[in-house]
Amino acid sequence: MKTDSEIRIEGMQALISTLGLVEAERFILVMTRDRFDYTQWRQEGLPKISLKELAEAANTLTNQLGNPHV
Repeated sequence: MKTDSEIRIEGMQALISTLGLVEAERFILVMTRDRFDYTQWRQEGLPKISLKELAEAANTLTNQLGNPHV
């Protein structure tokens, strides 16, 4: 199991690699500034697809990006 510190570091690395440094910072500011309800966001903010469809889409994207971790 990863430590909280390891999760924070990997999370920041994922945000920065996906959004870039400035947009990652903006994301964090938005998340901490707004009254944010994670449960509501989780239910309403993600596409209405099955877990299988989500996994297939993730695999397709990973293959398109040529991720060396796969």
